[in-house]
This record gives sequence, structure tokens and C-alpha cells, in this order.
Amino acid sequence: MAYKVNSDSCINCGACEGECPSEAISEVNDKRAIASEKCVSCGSCASVCPVGAIVEE
Repeated sequence: MAYKVNSDSCINCGACEGECPSEAISEVNDKRAIASEKCVSCGSCASVCPVGAIVEE
């Protein structure tokens, strides 16, 4: 199951992007977004998000 970013909670800190082994996370409209086709569902991004903005789809 891929992960997604809750854009209402995202503070655009970038912590998740550096943790993603598949480079699925990028900045879009001043928030982070996860490309579901690249996400390998490892959960690394969710584990480092300081505000819990990353959840399973």
C-alpha cells in the first residue's frame, strides 16, 4: 500500500524526501507529494514526519 501526504498537515520541512529510497517524494505547490507509482511502501517517510502528515493510502 502506497503512502500519501495530507497536504493540510504538511509543513514542508523536507524530512521525508531525504528518507525516501525510491525518490518518490517531491515538492509541489509548497508541500511535499508522493508519486504513488514510485512509492515502495517502506514507511520510512512516515516514520520521520514530525507532524504525522504521511499516511497509508
